[in-house]
Amino acid sequence: MGALVTLELAQDSPVAEQPWIITFGPLGGGDDWEPVVCGPYERAHALALAEAVVADEELMAVVEPLSTAVSIDEIRGEIAAAMAGAEEGRVELDDEDLYGVYEDTVVDEELDAAAGGGASAPPAEPPSEQEIRAGWRRIAGKLVGQAG
Repeated sequence: MGALVTLELAQDSPVAEQPWIITFGPLGGGDDWEPVVCGPYERAHALALAEAVVADEELMAVVEPLSTAVSIDEIRGEIAAAMAGAEEGRVELDDEDLYGVYEDTVVDEELDAAAGGGASAPPAEPPSEQEIRAGWRRIAGKLVGQAG
């Protein structure tokens, strides 16, 4: 019933190893509530959780990597790069320029059929609480340089 949006990554992309967050918000423009941000998760866990939630609700879930900047200079660098990219492309911006290449997964079968898609695969089984907590431990290990 909802939609899931995420980055389309190459198989060997190092971005896949970063922590990921999920932002849940209204699917249409009519609802007036603040989005809910959850995470961090490993990418596979974030995708499975988002898919399970939007499968039953009229929601949009955006699954994206979390920046792990550790200094003011790194944060300012990320902001400057985003601003420079916006200035550079201000003449002609499209969604890909603004948000990167995203893979839009529509979970609602009727919307999917209307968009020209075929029958979709059943949603992935969401991870258990224990699997999520183990993922957090792995993320924490990576963040402090002790990947495990």
